[in-house]
Amino acid sequence: MSKEEYILDKGYEEFNRLPKLQSHLAALGVRSLAGKPFRKHVVDLAQGRKELKSGMILAVALTMAERWKKTIPDRRVGVVFPAGLGGILTNLALNLIDKIPVNLNFSAGRHSVETALEIGGVQTVISAKPVMDKFPDFPWPEKTIDLVDERKFLNKKDIIKRFALVSLLPSETLIKKYNVPTEGGDREAVLLFSSGSTGLPKGIALTHKNIIGNCIQIERCHLLHNEQILLACLPTFHSFGYTATMWYPMLYGVRSVTLPSPLETRKIAEAIEKEKVTVMMGTPTFLRPYFKRATKEQLSSLQYVVGGAEKTPPGFDARWENHFGSTYLEGYGLTETSPVVSINLPEYKHIPAQKKLGSVGRLIDGMRARVVDPASGEVLGLNKQGILDVQGANVFTGYLNNKEATDLAFCDGWFRTGDLARIDPDGYIFIEGRISRFSKLGGEMVPHGKLEQVIAACFQLEDAESPLVAVTGISDEVKGEALVVLAAVEINPSDLRERLTREGIPNLWIPKIIVRVDAIPSLASGKLDLKALNQLAEKKVSEVE
Repeated sequence: MSKEEYILDKGYEEFNRLPKLQSHLAALGVRSLAGKPFRKHVVDLAQGRKELKSGMILAVALTMAERWKKTIPDRRVGVVFPAGLGGILTNLALNLIDKIPVNLNFSAGRHSVETALEIGGVQTVISAKPVMDKFPDFPWPEKTIDLVDERKFLNKKDIIKRFALVSLLPSETLIKKYNVPTEGGDREAVLLFSSGSTGLPKGIALTHKNIIGNCIQIERCHLLHNEQILLACLPTFHSFGYTATMWYPMLYGVRSVTLPSPLETRKIAEAIEKEKVTVMMGTPTFLRPYFKRATKEQLSSLQYVVGGAEKTPPGFDARWENHFGSTYLEGYGLTETSPVVSINLPEYKHIPAQKKLGSVGRLIDGMRARVVDPASGEVLGLNKQGILDVQGANVFTGYLNNKEATDLAFCDGWFRTGDLARIDPDGYIFIEGRISRFSKLGGEMVPHGKLEQVIAACFQLEDAESPLVAVTGISDEVKGEALVVLAAVEINPSDLRERLTREGIPNLWIPKIIVRVDAIPSLASGKLDLKALNQLAEKKVSEVE
Protein backbone atom coordinates (compact mmCIF):
# COMPACT_ATOMS: atom_id res chain seq x y z
CA MET A 1 0.00 0.00 0.00
CA SER A 2 1.42 3.41 -1.02
CA LYS A 3 1.60 6.40 1.28
CA GLU A 4 -1.39 7.94 -0.48
CA GLU A 5 -3.61 4.91 0.18
CA TYR A 6 -5.46 4.59 3.48
CA ILE A 7 -7.40 1.74 5.03
CA LEU A 8 -9.23 2.31 8.32
CA ASP A 9 -9.12 -0.89 10.39
CA LYS A 10 -11.03 -1.27 13.67
CA GLY A 11 -9.81 -4.75 14.63
CA TYR A 12 -11.35 -6.61 11.69
CA GLU A 13 -9.30 -9.82 11.97
CA GLU A 14 -9.59 -10.12 15.75
CA PHE A 15 -13.34 -9.46 15.74
CA ASN A 16 -13.97 -12.11 13.11
CA ARG A 17 -12.44 -14.73 15.40
CA LEU A 18 -15.03 -14.20 18.15
CA PRO A 19 -16.64 -17.61 18.93
CA LYS A 20 -20.03 -15.91 19.53
CA LEU A 21 -20.30 -15.14 15.81
CA GLN A 22 -20.87 -18.84 15.14
CA SER A 23 -23.91 -18.95 17.44
CA HIS A 24 -27.58 -19.07 16.47
CA LEU A 25 -29.85 -16.11 17.24
CA ALA A 26 -32.47 -18.42 18.76
CA ALA A 27 -30.03 -19.88 21.30
CA LEU A 28 -28.73 -16.43 22.24
CA GLY A 29 -32.32 -15.25 22.59
CA VAL A 30 -33.18 -18.10 24.95
CA ARG A 31 -30.11 -17.43 27.10
CA SER A 32 -30.92 -13.73 27.43
CA LEU A 33 -34.69 -13.97 27.93
CA ALA A 34 -34.47 -16.91 30.35
CA GLY A 35 -31.53 -15.31 32.17
CA LYS A 36 -33.81 -12.61 33.61
CA PRO A 37 -37.36 -13.93 33.04
CA PHE A 38 -39.09 -11.31 35.23
CA ARG A 39 -37.44 -8.32 33.58
CA LYS A 40 -39.94 -5.94 31.91
CA HIS A 41 -38.99 -6.29 28.28
CA VAL A 42 -41.64 -4.90 25.91
CA VAL A 43 -44.41 -2.34 26.33
CA ASP A 44 -46.68 -2.54 23.26
CA LEU A 45 -48.87 0.52 22.74
CA ALA A 46 -50.59 -0.51 19.48
CA GLN A 47 -53.95 -1.10 21.15
CA GLY A 48 -54.02 0.07 24.71
CA ARG A 49 -50.99 -0.85 26.79
CA LYS A 50 -49.67 -4.40 26.88
CA GLU A 51 -46.53 -5.22 28.86
CA LEU A 52 -44.67 -8.53 28.67
CA LYS A 53 -41.77 -9.80 30.72
CA SER A 54 -38.79 -11.50 29.07
CA GLY A 55 -39.77 -14.95 30.31
CA MET A 56 -43.34 -14.63 29.01
CA ILE A 57 -42.13 -13.54 25.57
CA LEU A 58 -40.01 -16.68 25.41
CA ALA A 59 -42.86 -18.88 26.72
CA VAL A 60 -45.32 -17.59 24.11
CA ALA A 61 -42.74 -17.87 21.30
CA LEU A 62 -41.92 -21.47 22.30
CA THR A 63 -45.63 -22.33 22.21
CA MET A 64 -46.05 -20.73 18.78
CA ALA A 65 -42.90 -22.48 17.55
CA GLU A 66 -44.20 -25.90 18.61
CA ARG A 67 -47.39 -25.39 16.57
CA TRP A 68 -45.65 -24.01 13.49
CA LYS A 69 -43.12 -26.81 13.51
CA LYS A 70 -46.03 -29.13 12.72
CA THR A 71 -48.07 -26.86 10.44
CA ILE A 72 -45.52 -24.89 8.37
CA PRO A 73 -43.18 -27.06 6.25
CA ASP A 74 -41.64 -24.09 4.41
CA ARG A 75 -38.01 -23.07 4.99
CA ARG A 76 -38.69 -19.35 4.43
CA VAL A 77 -41.83 -17.80 5.90
CA GLY A 78 -43.22 -14.35 5.17
CA VAL A 79 -43.76 -11.98 8.12
CA VAL A 80 -45.96 -8.88 7.75
CA PHE A 81 -46.28 -6.77 10.90
CA PRO A 82 -45.70 -3.19 11.99
CA ALA A 83 -43.42 -2.67 15.01
CA GLY A 84 -44.77 -4.46 18.07
CA LEU A 85 -45.27 -7.77 19.82
CA GLY A 86 -46.69 -9.52 16.73
CA GLY A 87 -43.47 -9.12 14.77
CA ILE A 88 -41.22 -9.80 17.76
CA LEU A 89 -42.97 -13.05 18.74
CA THR A 90 -43.29 -14.28 15.15
CA ASN A 91 -39.64 -13.67 14.25
CA LEU A 92 -38.44 -15.29 17.49
CA ALA A 93 -40.76 -18.32 17.11
CA LEU A 94 -39.58 -18.96 13.54
CA ASN A 95 -35.94 -18.72 14.61
CA LEU A 96 -36.59 -21.18 17.45
CA ILE A 97 -37.49 -23.84 14.85
CA ASP A 98 -34.63 -22.80 12.54
CA LYS A 99 -36.85 -21.25 9.89
CA ILE A 100 -35.99 -18.07 7.99
CA PRO A 101 -38.34 -15.11 8.49
CA VAL A 102 -38.88 -13.03 5.34
CA ASN A 103 -39.93 -9.63 6.66
CA LEU A 104 -41.98 -7.98 3.91
CA ASN A 105 -42.60 -4.28 3.34
CA PHE A 106 -46.36 -3.76 3.59
CA SER A 107 -45.99 -0.17 2.37
CA ALA A 108 -44.29 -1.13 -0.91
CA GLY A 109 -46.23 -1.38 -4.16
CA ARG A 110 -47.94 -4.62 -5.14
CA HIS A 111 -45.42 -5.40 -7.90
CA SER A 112 -42.46 -4.91 -5.53
CA VAL A 113 -43.99 -7.28 -2.96
CA GLU A 114 -44.79 -9.89 -5.63
CA THR A 115 -41.15 -9.68 -6.73
CA ALA A 116 -40.00 -10.15 -3.10
CA LEU A 117 -42.30 -13.18 -2.65
CA GLU A 118 -40.90 -14.70 -5.83
CA ILE A 119 -37.26 -14.04 -4.88
CA GLY A 120 -37.75 -15.65 -1.46
CA GLY A 121 -39.90 -18.51 -2.71
CA VAL A 122 -42.45 -17.54 -0.06
CA GLN A 123 -45.61 -19.65 0.03
CA THR A 124 -46.76 -18.89 3.58
CA VAL A 125 -47.18 -15.50 5.25
CA ILE A 126 -47.89 -14.80 8.93
CA SER A 127 -49.74 -11.57 9.71
CA ALA A 128 -52.88 -10.44 11.56
CA LYS A 129 -56.34 -9.56 10.30
CA PRO A 130 -56.12 -5.85 11.27
CA VAL A 131 -52.95 -5.60 9.15
CA MET A 132 -54.57 -7.51 6.26
CA ASP A 133 -57.60 -5.24 6.37
CA LYS A 134 -55.41 -2.14 6.36
CA PHE A 135 -53.47 -3.29 3.26
CA PRO A 136 -56.06 -4.94 0.97
CA ASP A 137 -53.88 -4.40 -2.13
CA PHE A 138 -51.02 -6.44 -0.61
CA PRO A 139 -50.68 -9.72 -2.58
CA TRP A 140 -51.64 -11.99 0.32
CA PRO A 141 -50.82 -15.64 -0.60
CA GLU A 142 -53.49 -18.30 -0.31
CA LYS A 143 -51.77 -19.60 2.80
CA THR A 144 -51.80 -16.52 5.02
CA ILE A 145 -51.87 -17.27 8.75
CA ASP A 146 -53.78 -14.86 10.96
CA LEU A 147 -51.91 -14.56 14.27
CA VAL A 148 -55.09 -13.38 15.99
CA ASP A 149 -56.87 -16.54 14.81
CA GLU A 150 -53.88 -18.67 15.88
CA ARG A 151 -54.50 -17.77 19.52
CA LYS A 152 -57.28 -20.36 19.80
CA PHE A 153 -54.69 -23.07 19.10
CA LEU A 154 -52.36 -21.80 21.83
CA ASN A 155 -53.33 -23.33 25.16
CA LYS A 156 -52.94 -20.82 28.00
CA LYS A 157 -52.05 -23.60 30.43
CA ASP A 158 -49.18 -24.63 28.12
CA ILE A 159 -47.90 -21.04 28.03
CA ILE A 160 -48.04 -20.74 31.83
CA LYS A 161 -46.30 -24.10 32.18
CA ARG A 162 -43.54 -22.97 29.82
CA PHE A 163 -43.20 -19.67 31.67
CA ALA A 164 -42.65 -21.66 34.89
CA LEU A 165 -40.00 -23.81 33.18
CA VAL A 166 -38.33 -20.72 31.69
CA SER A 167 -38.25 -19.18 35.16
CA LEU A 168 -36.85 -22.25 36.90
CA LEU A 169 -34.63 -24.16 34.46
CA PRO A 170 -31.13 -23.15 33.33
CA SER A 171 -31.11 -21.78 29.79
CA GLU A 172 -28.91 -24.62 28.50
CA THR A 173 -31.48 -27.13 29.77
CA LEU A 174 -34.24 -25.22 27.96
CA ILE A 175 -32.21 -25.21 24.75
CA LYS A 176 -31.85 -29.01 24.89
CA LYS A 177 -35.45 -29.63 26.01
CA TYR A 178 -36.95 -27.60 23.14
CA ASN A 179 -34.29 -28.59 20.58
CA VAL A 180 -33.31 -24.96 19.99
CA PRO A 181 -30.65 -24.64 17.26
CA THR A 182 -27.27 -23.44 18.55
CA GLU A 183 -25.13 -23.20 15.40
CA GLY A 184 -25.85 -20.33 13.04
CA GLY A 185 -22.69 -18.63 11.77
CA ASP A 186 -22.84 -18.12 8.02
CA ARG A 187 -26.28 -19.70 7.65
CA GLU A 188 -29.15 -17.45 6.53
CA ALA A 189 -31.03 -15.94 9.48
CA VAL A 190 -33.41 -13.51 7.83
CA LEU A 191 -34.34 -12.27 4.37
CA LEU A 192 -34.87 -8.54 4.01
CA PHE A 193 -35.15 -6.42 0.88
CA SER A 194 -33.56 -3.25 -0.45
CA SER A 195 -35.83 -0.21 -0.38
CA GLY A 196 -36.28 -0.24 -4.14
CA SER A 197 -35.46 3.47 -4.40
CA THR A 198 -33.68 2.87 -7.72
CA GLY A 199 -35.75 -0.05 -9.02
CA LEU A 200 -37.19 -3.39 -7.95
CA PRO A 201 -36.13 -4.71 -4.53
CA LYS A 202 -33.19 -7.08 -4.14
CA GLY A 203 -33.21 -9.93 -1.62
CA ILE A 204 -30.66 -9.32 1.14
CA ALA A 205 -29.98 -12.55 3.01
CA LEU A 206 -28.43 -11.70 6.37
CA THR A 207 -26.74 -14.48 8.31
CA HIS A 208 -26.70 -15.21 12.04
CA LYS A 209 -23.10 -13.97 12.02
CA ASN A 210 -24.21 -10.69 10.40
CA ILE A 211 -26.94 -9.91 12.96
CA ILE A 212 -24.99 -11.17 15.99
CA GLY A 213 -21.90 -9.28 14.83
CA ASN A 214 -23.79 -6.01 14.49
CA CYS A 215 -25.41 -6.50 17.92
CA ILE A 216 -21.94 -6.98 19.48
CA GLN A 217 -20.72 -3.88 17.63
CA ILE A 218 -23.67 -1.80 18.87
CA GLU A 219 -23.08 -3.02 22.44
CA ARG A 220 -19.42 -1.95 22.27
CA CYS A 221 -20.55 1.60 21.41
CA HIS A 222 -22.16 1.87 24.89
CA LEU A 223 -25.02 3.84 23.33
CA LEU A 224 -27.70 1.28 24.24
CA HIS A 225 -27.51 -0.51 27.58
CA ASN A 226 -29.96 -2.08 30.01
CA GLU A 227 -30.59 1.17 31.86
CA GLN A 228 -32.05 2.69 28.67
CA ILE A 229 -35.65 2.63 27.51
CA LEU A 230 -35.75 2.44 23.72
CA LEU A 231 -38.54 3.62 21.45
CA ALA A 232 -39.16 0.97 18.78
CA CYS A 233 -41.43 2.18 15.99
CA LEU A 234 -39.48 0.96 12.95
CA PRO A 235 -40.99 -2.20 11.37
CA THR A 236 -39.01 -5.43 11.13
CA PHE A 237 -38.78 -5.17 7.33
CA HIS A 238 -36.44 -2.24 8.06
CA SER A 239 -32.95 -3.51 8.93
CA PHE A 240 -32.62 -1.01 11.78
CA GLY A 241 -35.98 -2.15 13.12
CA TYR A 242 -34.94 -5.79 12.80
CA THR A 243 -31.48 -5.58 14.37
CA ALA A 244 -31.33 -2.47 16.55
CA THR A 245 -34.86 -2.30 17.94
CA MET A 246 -35.83 -5.99 17.98
CA TRP A 247 -32.85 -8.36 18.33
CA TYR A 248 -30.52 -6.02 20.19
CA PRO A 249 -32.97 -5.33 23.07
CA MET A 250 -33.72 -9.07 23.22
CA LEU A 251 -30.06 -10.10 23.42
CA TYR A 252 -28.88 -7.31 25.73
CA GLY A 253 -31.84 -6.74 28.03
CA VAL A 254 -32.91 -3.29 26.86
CA ARG A 255 -36.51 -2.37 27.59
CA SER A 256 -38.41 -1.23 24.49
CA VAL A 257 -41.64 0.68 23.95
CA THR A 258 -43.28 -0.18 20.63
CA LEU A 259 -45.69 1.77 18.45
CA PRO A 260 -46.85 0.65 14.99
CA SER A 261 -45.75 3.67 12.95
CA PRO A 262 -42.94 6.26 13.00
CA LEU A 263 -45.37 8.71 11.37
CA GLU A 264 -47.70 9.05 14.37
CA THR A 265 -45.78 11.95 15.88
CA ARG A 266 -48.29 13.00 18.53
CA LYS A 267 -48.84 9.42 19.79
CA ILE A 268 -45.09 8.86 19.95
CA ALA A 269 -44.57 12.11 21.88
CA GLU A 270 -47.23 11.03 24.39
CA ALA A 271 -45.61 7.60 24.70
CA ILE A 272 -42.16 9.10 25.29
CA GLU A 273 -43.59 11.24 28.10
CA LYS A 274 -45.59 8.45 29.78
CA GLU A 275 -43.01 5.66 29.44
CA LYS A 276 -39.95 7.87 30.11
CA VAL A 277 -38.24 6.79 26.88
CA THR A 278 -34.54 7.71 26.82
CA VAL A 279 -33.45 6.79 23.26
CA MET A 280 -35.27 7.33 19.97
CA MET A 281 -34.13 6.53 16.44
CA GLY A 282 -35.42 7.94 13.19
CA THR A 283 -34.73 9.81 9.97
CA PRO A 284 -34.68 13.62 9.79
CA THR A 285 -37.84 13.34 7.66
CA PHE A 286 -39.63 11.51 10.49
CA LEU A 287 -38.16 13.76 13.20
CA ARG A 288 -38.95 17.14 11.60
CA PRO A 289 -42.70 17.11 12.53
CA TYR A 290 -41.82 17.00 16.27
CA PHE A 291 -40.94 20.70 16.17
CA LYS A 292 -44.60 21.50 15.49
CA ARG A 293 -46.42 18.59 17.11
CA ALA A 294 -44.51 17.88 20.34
CA THR A 295 -43.56 19.96 23.33
CA LYS A 296 -40.17 20.10 24.98
CA GLU A 297 -41.79 18.74 28.18
CA GLN A 298 -43.12 15.67 26.34
CA LEU A 299 -39.62 14.75 25.13
CA SER A 300 -37.77 15.76 28.30
CA SER A 301 -36.83 12.15 29.21
CA LEU A 302 -34.92 11.67 25.93
CA GLN A 303 -31.15 11.54 26.30
CA TYR A 304 -30.23 10.74 22.72
CA VAL A 305 -31.84 10.80 19.30
CA VAL A 306 -30.09 8.77 16.62
CA GLY A 307 -30.60 9.98 13.04
CA GLY A 308 -29.85 7.82 10.05
CA ALA A 309 -31.05 6.36 6.70
CA GLU A 310 -30.73 9.80 5.07
CA LYS A 311 -28.25 12.65 5.37
CA THR A 312 -28.98 15.09 8.19
CA PRO A 313 -29.54 18.58 6.73
CA PRO A 314 -27.05 21.25 7.88
CA GLY A 315 -28.13 22.81 11.17
CA PHE A 316 -30.80 20.21 11.92
CA ASP A 317 -28.84 18.61 14.77
CA ALA A 318 -28.17 21.97 16.47
CA ARG A 319 -31.80 22.97 16.06
CA TRP A 320 -32.96 19.69 17.66
CA GLU A 321 -30.57 20.01 20.59
CA ASN A 322 -31.46 23.65 21.23
CA HIS A 323 -35.19 23.02 21.00
CA PHE A 324 -35.58 19.69 22.85
CA GLY A 325 -32.38 19.44 24.90
CA SER A 326 -31.48 15.85 23.93
CA THR A 327 -28.27 15.00 22.06
CA TYR A 328 -28.63 14.39 18.32
CA LEU A 329 -26.30 11.68 16.99
CA GLU A 330 -25.98 11.00 13.27
CA GLY A 331 -25.09 7.49 12.17
CA TYR A 332 -24.73 5.56 8.94
CA GLY A 333 -25.71 2.11 7.79
CA LEU A 334 -27.26 -0.01 5.06
CA THR A 335 -29.45 -3.10 4.95
CA GLU A 336 -26.46 -4.96 3.51
CA THR A 337 -24.42 -4.15 6.65
CA SER A 338 -27.09 -5.36 9.11
CA PRO A 339 -27.23 -2.20 9.27
CA VAL A 340 -24.87 -0.08 11.46
CA VAL A 341 -21.50 1.00 10.01
CA SER A 342 -20.65 4.14 11.96
CA ILE A 343 -22.14 6.50 14.54
CA ASN A 344 -21.34 9.62 16.53
CA LEU A 345 -21.26 8.84 20.26
CA PRO A 346 -21.99 10.81 23.45
CA GLU A 347 -19.82 10.80 26.55
CA TYR A 348 -20.11 7.51 28.47
CA LYS A 349 -18.71 7.25 32.01
CA HIS A 350 -14.93 7.78 31.61
CA ILE A 351 -15.06 7.65 27.78
CA PRO A 352 -15.20 11.13 26.17
CA ALA A 353 -17.75 11.97 23.48
CA GLN A 354 -16.85 10.93 19.92
CA LYS A 355 -18.79 13.38 17.81
CA LYS A 356 -17.87 15.60 14.88
CA LEU A 357 -20.27 17.99 13.15
CA GLY A 358 -21.26 16.93 9.65
CA SER A 359 -19.87 13.41 10.02
CA VAL A 360 -21.66 10.08 10.47
CA GLY A 361 -19.23 9.25 13.25
CA ARG A 362 -16.41 6.77 13.53
CA LEU A 363 -16.39 3.25 12.13
CA ILE A 364 -17.72 0.68 14.63
CA ASP A 365 -15.50 -2.10 16.02
CA GLY A 366 -14.61 -5.07 13.85
CA MET A 367 -14.83 -3.30 10.50
CA ARG A 368 -12.52 -2.02 7.79
CA ALA A 369 -13.21 0.92 5.49
CA ARG A 370 -11.53 2.49 2.49
CA VAL A 371 -12.36 5.14 -0.10
CA VAL A 372 -11.73 4.39 -3.78
CA ASP A 373 -11.72 6.48 -6.94
CA PRO A 374 -15.04 5.89 -8.82
CA ALA A 375 -13.31 5.74 -12.19
CA SER A 376 -9.99 3.96 -11.57
CA GLY A 377 -10.78 1.96 -8.44
CA GLU A 378 -7.56 3.29 -6.87
CA VAL A 379 -7.56 3.35 -3.06
CA LEU A 380 -7.41 6.99 -1.98
CA GLY A 381 -5.82 8.75 0.97
CA LEU A 382 -7.28 10.69 3.91
CA ASN A 383 -9.76 13.48 3.14
CA LYS A 384 -10.05 12.32 -0.48
CA GLN A 385 -13.58 11.85 -1.81
CA GLY A 386 -14.53 8.56 -3.43
CA ILE A 387 -16.78 5.52 -3.07
CA LEU A 388 -16.87 3.98 0.40
CA ASP A 389 -15.98 0.27 0.61
CA VAL A 390 -16.38 -1.74 3.82
CA GLN A 391 -15.65 -5.17 5.29
CA GLY A 392 -16.94 -6.71 8.52
CA ALA A 393 -18.72 -9.59 10.20
CA ASN A 394 -21.92 -7.56 9.77
CA VAL A 395 -21.54 -7.29 5.97
CA PHE A 396 -23.77 -9.61 3.96
CA THR A 397 -22.37 -12.07 1.42
CA GLY A 398 -24.64 -11.35 -1.56
CA TYR A 399 -28.10 -10.78 -3.01
CA LEU A 400 -30.31 -13.87 -3.07
CA ASN A 401 -30.43 -15.51 -6.51
CA ASN A 402 -28.86 -12.45 -8.14
CA LYS A 403 -25.25 -13.11 -9.10
CA GLU A 404 -25.07 -10.07 -11.38
CA ALA A 405 -26.04 -7.63 -8.62
CA THR A 406 -23.74 -9.41 -6.15
CA ASP A 407 -20.76 -9.20 -8.51
CA LEU A 408 -21.37 -5.47 -8.96
CA ALA A 409 -21.63 -4.95 -5.18
CA PHE A 410 -18.26 -6.51 -4.31
CA CYS A 411 -14.72 -5.73 -5.40
CA ASP A 412 -11.76 -7.80 -4.14
CA GLY A 413 -13.83 -8.92 -1.13
CA TRP A 414 -14.93 -5.37 -0.25
CA PHE A 415 -18.59 -4.33 -0.26
CA ARG A 416 -19.03 -1.26 -2.43
CA THR A 417 -21.65 0.89 -0.67
CA GLY A 418 -22.38 3.21 -3.60
CA ASP A 419 -21.96 6.21 -1.28
CA LEU A 420 -19.40 8.93 -1.89
CA ALA A 421 -17.43 9.58 1.26
CA ARG A 422 -14.18 10.78 2.77
CA ILE A 423 -12.35 9.76 5.96
CA ASP A 424 -10.59 12.44 8.00
CA PRO A 425 -7.35 11.99 10.01
CA ASP A 426 -9.36 11.40 13.23
CA GLY A 427 -11.22 8.47 11.66
CA TYR A 428 -14.53 10.27 11.15
CA ILE A 429 -16.51 9.38 8.04
CA PHE A 430 -18.26 12.07 5.99
CA ILE A 431 -20.93 10.93 3.53
CA GLU A 432 -21.20 13.27 0.52
CA GLY A 433 -24.08 11.47 -1.23
CA ARG A 434 -25.00 8.46 -3.38
CA ILE A 435 -22.96 7.97 -6.55
CA SER A 436 -26.35 7.53 -8.29
CA ARG A 437 -27.33 11.02 -7.05
CA PHE A 438 -24.64 12.84 -9.01
CA SER A 439 -24.69 14.13 -12.58
CA LYS A 440 -21.50 14.50 -14.60
CA LEU A 441 -21.55 17.85 -16.38
CA GLY A 442 -18.53 19.31 -18.13
CA GLY A 443 -16.31 16.78 -16.39
CA GLU A 444 -17.60 17.82 -12.94
CA MET A 445 -19.60 15.70 -10.50
CA VAL A 446 -22.70 17.72 -9.55
CA PRO A 447 -24.39 16.48 -6.31
CA HIS A 448 -28.20 16.38 -6.42
CA GLY A 449 -28.53 16.31 -2.64
CA LYS A 450 -26.39 19.43 -2.16
CA LEU A 451 -28.47 21.33 -4.73
CA GLU A 452 -31.71 20.24 -3.01
CA GLN A 453 -30.46 21.55 0.32
CA VAL A 454 -29.46 24.94 -1.13
CA ILE A 455 -32.71 25.33 -3.10
CA ALA A 456 -34.80 24.43 -0.02
CA ALA A 457 -32.86 27.00 2.03
CA CYS A 458 -33.18 29.71 -0.65
CA PHE A 459 -36.97 29.36 -0.72
CA GLN A 460 -37.43 28.68 3.04
CA LEU A 461 -38.67 25.11 2.45
CA GLU A 462 -36.41 23.29 4.97
CA ASP A 463 -39.12 22.92 7.64
CA ALA A 464 -41.68 21.27 5.35
CA GLU A 465 -42.83 17.89 6.71
CA SER A 466 -42.23 16.27 3.31
CA PRO A 467 -39.79 17.22 0.53
CA LEU A 468 -41.02 20.04 -1.73
CA VAL A 469 -38.07 20.03 -4.16
CA ALA A 470 -35.93 17.30 -5.66
CA VAL A 471 -33.16 17.23 -8.25
CA THR A 472 -32.52 14.51 -10.80
CA GLY A 473 -30.64 14.08 -14.05
CA ILE A 474 -32.13 13.15 -17.43
CA SER A 475 -30.48 12.28 -20.72
CA ASP A 476 -29.60 15.21 -23.00
CA GLU A 477 -28.61 14.81 -26.67
CA VAL A 478 -26.14 17.69 -26.57
CA LYS A 479 -24.60 17.55 -23.07
CA GLY A 480 -25.28 13.90 -22.28
CA GLU A 481 -27.15 14.82 -19.11
CA ALA A 482 -29.29 17.72 -17.90
CA LEU A 483 -30.34 18.69 -14.39
CA VAL A 484 -34.05 18.90 -13.59
CA VAL A 485 -35.70 20.40 -10.51
CA LEU A 486 -39.03 18.85 -9.56
CA ALA A 487 -40.97 21.26 -7.36
CA ALA A 488 -44.23 20.88 -5.45
CA VAL A 489 -44.30 24.70 -5.15
CA GLU A 490 -44.03 27.45 -7.75
CA ILE A 491 -40.41 28.33 -8.53
CA ASN A 492 -39.49 30.80 -11.25
CA PRO A 493 -36.39 29.80 -13.31
CA SER A 494 -34.83 33.28 -13.29
CA ASP A 495 -35.51 33.62 -9.57
CA LEU A 496 -33.87 30.23 -8.97
CA ARG A 497 -30.80 31.27 -11.00
CA GLU A 498 -30.49 34.56 -9.13
CA ARG A 499 -30.76 32.98 -5.68
CA LEU A 500 -28.38 30.09 -6.43
CA THR A 501 -25.82 32.50 -7.90
CA ARG A 502 -26.08 34.62 -4.75
CA GLU A 503 -25.32 31.47 -2.71
CA GLY A 504 -22.15 30.85 -4.70
CA ILE A 505 -23.42 27.90 -6.73
CA PRO A 506 -21.35 27.51 -9.94
CA ASN A 507 -23.13 28.34 -13.20
CA LEU A 508 -22.62 24.75 -14.41
CA TRP A 509 -24.60 23.44 -11.41
CA ILE A 510 -27.67 25.67 -11.86
CA PRO A 511 -30.61 23.65 -13.32
CA LYS A 512 -32.34 25.23 -16.31
CA ILE A 513 -35.36 22.91 -16.24
CA ILE A 514 -38.01 23.21 -13.51
CA VAL A 515 -40.98 20.82 -13.50
CA ARG A 516 -44.05 21.55 -11.38
CA VAL A 517 -45.45 18.41 -9.71
CA ASP A 518 -48.23 17.70 -7.22
CA ALA A 519 -45.91 15.86 -4.84
CA ILE A 520 -42.30 14.64 -4.71
CA PRO A 521 -42.18 10.82 -5.07
CA SER A 522 -41.05 9.29 -1.76
CA LEU A 523 -40.83 5.84 -0.19
CA ALA A 524 -42.49 4.90 3.10
CA SER A 525 -39.06 5.21 4.75
CA GLY A 526 -39.05 8.92 3.94
CA LYS A 527 -36.32 8.52 1.30
CA LEU A 528 -36.84 9.89 -2.20
CA ASP A 529 -38.10 7.34 -4.72
CA LEU A 530 -35.25 7.89 -7.17
CA LYS A 531 -36.64 5.69 -9.93
CA ALA A 532 -40.07 7.36 -9.82
CA LEU A 533 -38.37 10.76 -9.59
CA ASN A 534 -36.36 10.15 -12.76
CA GLN A 535 -39.32 8.68 -14.65
CA LEU A 536 -41.53 11.62 -13.70
CA ALA A 537 -38.88 14.12 -14.83
CA GLU A 538 -38.37 12.33 -18.17
CA LYS A 539 -42.16 12.16 -18.74
CA LYS A 540 -42.86 15.80 -17.86
CA VAL A 541 -39.97 17.14 -19.94
CA SER A 542 -40.93 15.02 -22.98
CA GLU A 543 -44.53 16.28 -22.71
CA VAL A 544 -43.32 19.89 -22.85
CA GLU A 545 -41.07 19.18 -25.82
